[in-house]
Amino acid sequence: QVQLVESGGGLVQAGGSLRLSCAASGRTFSNYAMGWFRQTQGKEREFVAAITWSGGGTYYADSIQGRFTISRDNAKNTMYLQMNSLKPEDTAVYYCAAGWSAIATGKNEYTYWGQGTQVTVSS
Repeated sequence: QVQLVESGGGLVQAGGSLRLSCAASGRTFSNYAMGWFRQTQGKEREFVAAITWSGGGTYYADSIQGRFTISRDNAKNTMYLQMNSLKPEDTAVYYCAAGWSAIATGKNEYTYWGQGTQVTVSS
């Protein structure tokens, strides 16, 4: 079992920045590829970014490419999502996830999920 806890969400104006964190506990964090997803009410949970177990590989959704950066610190059992140039359409609950695939964009490829953190971007 892996327990994931997100933090760092909040209210920010358009054009601002936030840094989300995902703290992991339980099994060895570095064994897992990690990802960020987001969801708004009434919509499917959508892929945002993913990172390999080592941090050497990353992948981003087109909608956030160039604005968001995913990273991880295996020594701290923590993954991050640096979000810059935020837009109102980035408003969502953001979830971190852990999975066994080398790198994955589908939510069904992830086994463990956090509870989510709300990000609200005002115009």
